[in-house]
Amino acid sequence: MAYWLVKVVLTPLLRLGFRVTCEGRDAVPSRGPVIMASNRRSFVDSLFLPLTVRRRVTFVAKAEYFESWKTAWFFRAVGMIPLKREGGSASERALAAARDVLRGGGVLGIYPEGTRSPDGRLYKGHTGVARLSIHCGAPVVPVAQLGTSEVQPIGALWPRLFRPVTVRMGAPLHWEGDAAGADPQAYRRFTDEIMGAIQRLSGQEQASGYATRDLGRGSAPGSEAEPTVRPATS
Repeated sequence: MAYWLVKVVLTPLLRLGFRVTCEGRDAVPSRGPVIMASNRRSFVDSLFLPLTVRRRVTFVAKAEYFESWKTAWFFRAVGMIPLKREGGSASERALAAARDVLRGGGVLGIYPEGTRSPDGRLYKGHTGVARLSIHCGAPVVPVAQLGTSEVQPIGALWPRLFRPVTVRMGAPLHWEGDAAGADPQAYRRFTDEIMGAIQRLSGQEQASGYATRDLGRGSAPGSEAEPTVRPATS
C-alpha cells in the first residue's frame, strides 16, 4: 500500500521536475516473474525506473539505508528490501531475497554492473542476473537509463531539475537451455548477452572489466541486488 501511495505522490512531482520519456514500456510482461536489468548511472535510477513501469519493482539494498527512521520508511515504501550483512554470506542473503520476489511472481530491479559507472562507460556484468533468470524461470528485460547522471552526478547532494531523462526498454531475453545443465560458462554467456542488449539501448562505450565501489565512490540502493554466488537449485 505504501509503495503505491508514494508512487502516486512522486510520479507527478518527478514528471513536473524532469522531462521523463519512456520507450518500450510494453516489453515488460503484465504478469509473472521478470527481471529488469538496467545500466547504473546515478542514485536516482532507482526512482525513475519504477516511475515508468506499471507493476511494482523491488530492489535489494544495504541495511544501512534502513538504520534511520527518517529514511527507512522511504526506502521500504519505494520497494527496497533491507539486506543485513552481519553473519553468513551477504550475497547468499541477497540472492535469497531476490529469489523470493521472483518466485512470488514479482518484478525484480537489478544492476548487473554492481555499482554506478564512474565514467559513463558500461562495465562488465556480474553473473547473478543470469543465475536468477535461469533458476527462477524469469525473463530479463534490458533497460537503459539515459540522462540520470546529469540529473544527479556521483557526489552531488541534490538532483538538478528540468533535465531530460529517457528510460528505454528492450525485448525480453530468455534462457533457451535447461536450467539443470547451466554452468559458469553458460551464466557468463547469458550475462554478456544481457549486457550487449543494454549497450545497444544505451549507446554507451563498453569497458572490458568490472566497475568497483572505489571507482564508483560507494554503492547506491539497489546495487546489492546483483549477487555473484551460485544459487541453490531446490
